[in-house]
Amino acid sequence: MKPQKIHDRLYRIAGSDMTNPRDCAVYLLDLGEPVIIDCGSGFAFDHIVHNIEDAGYDPATIKNLILTHCHADHIGAAHLFRSRFGTRLIMHELDAEIAERADPLLTAAFCFDIDFHPLPIDTKITKDKETLRFGDYELVFLHTPGHTPGSISPYVDIEGLRIVFAQDIGAPLLKEFECDPEAWMQSVEKLFALDADILCDGHSGAYGPKKNVKRYLDACVASQKNNEYDFRL
Repeated sequence: MKPQKIHDRLYRIAGSDMTNPRDCAVYLLDLGEPVIIDCGSGFAFDHIVHNIEDAGYDPATIKNLILTHCHADHIGAAHLFRSRFGTRLIMHELDAEIAERADPLLTAAFCFDIDFHPLPIDTKITKDKETLRFGDYELVFLHTPGHTPGSISPYVDIEGLRIVFAQDIGAPLLKEFECDPEAWMQSVEKLFALDADILCDGHSGAYGPKKNVKRYLDACVASQKNNEYDFRL
């Protein structure tokens, strides 16, 4: 499948329906320079590169890759972007520690049959809310733990629209991966407060406008409350 244009400055360039069944949704965000949000498992790296080109961008100009959390379906191709294009890897310090030691459980590498090796992270987010500038825009990194300890939800305001990348906010909270439902619920409250116009999810795609973002977050909360994990609310 070809890239999906979500906004003039936003494309989905990979996903389980687009590149490989083991890929998360990967987004290209044009901030005056292209930035990639997550990168997939690595099994369809060449296809993702082709989709970047199809969207009208030169992969060699992608200097920053934001990794929203440490699961291998989201970060498996990171070393390929670094070795091919010299891309800088950005991640929260709590999940960076997991990726750097290649924890076989907490990276979920075994679930996707990924031979995951230690992944050094170049830039580590250390605060609950941190801002970095890319091209013409400031991207805000919001710490949203629960799915993993260092999950982040980057967001940006572009042309009057707020776009947030809450990649696995709708994923199941599984005990074997040491998910934290109380932290997750607090993170969802942060996402509601953002009042985003577009929410990009790591598997089910993009939602908008505002009312549909809120409906999706409501559905995530309802789904998690109905599963076996005790929310203790």
